[in-house]
Amino acid sequence: MNRNELRKADINLMVVFEALMQERNLTRAAEKLFVAQPTVSAALARLRAMFNDPLLVRVGNRMEPSARAEEVIKYLTPALDAMSVALSMTHDFDPLTSRMTFRIGLSDDVESGLLPPLLRALRVEAPNVVVVVQHVDYWRIPDLLAAGDVTVGISQTKGLPANAKRKVLRTLQARVVRADKSSTPLSLDEFCQRPHVQVSPTANTQGVVDDWLKDIGRERKVVLSVPQFSSLPAILAGTDLLACCPDYAAQGMERWGNLQAETLPFETAALELAMVWLSTTDSDPAERWLRSRLEHYMGGLREAVMG
Repeated sequence: MNRNELRKADINLMVVFEALMQERNLTRAAEKLFVAQPTVSAALARLRAMFNDPLLVRVGNRMEPSARAEEVIKYLTPALDAMSVALSMTHDFDPLTSRMTFRIGLSDDVESGLLPPLLRALRVEAPNVVVVVQHVDYWRIPDLLAAGDVTVGISQTKGLPANAKRKVLRTLQARVVRADKSSTPLSLDEFCQRPHVQVSPTANTQGVVDDWLKDIGRERKVVLSVPQFSSLPAILAGTDLLACCPDYAAQGMERWGNLQAETLPFETAALELAMVWLSTTDSDPAERWLRSRLEHYMGGLREAVMG
């Protein structure tokens, strides 16, 4: 390959091009890159001149790529990934002095149940870093990782990209939470008869609990669907409503939300909470440190040892 062609290239332009291909919108690409929209427009003009091709053509509110743009991005993305890995090896990471911004994706139950201990530790170990959290679920994680909006995500996972790595942090059990505290656990009949709140980021009124009930020939009565676990303490207060959530989220609500958590009155399967990241950040010192902290404070091994 002719390396002389690389001397003509501006790596910053390649990064802009990748962002435009991901976002298909000048404004969103500018926001992603933390630059002004005119800067992205000027970069696109230079890219068009470089490749002698329109690259992206406006169609309504979106910009659709040309055939050449589609061909270029197939080669460009792995090249930029490889350069990122190489450059990450030129520096060490010192958490005590670092002022990095880490972008992590957490499902709502993880944020409410497992994030607080991590943040308390980071205030001591890395007092100057910035943590930006985005809400994720197993549908959104692949796109957010691919777009670079997050570098690591923690959720239940499905359908990950081929270059993703996955590590199970803990197995989780479902719990039912209630505001009307009682020394008598819920029976299966009472569990099915009482009204339920379903937590669903996709506005569904059915979930895995309903699948488990169906397996034993029962069903429950869902009367409300909300997008976040964090709203449950306020919603359940003063009512006979029930809600199901992972065990660590239920423990957090018991501590801070004045709710009571119980095991479900029927057998359930254990689920897995996993941490996922792309192989391109696998060797980055800062990202490796972050993943070690996430595993330590959000994984189940630490609790098992302490217990």
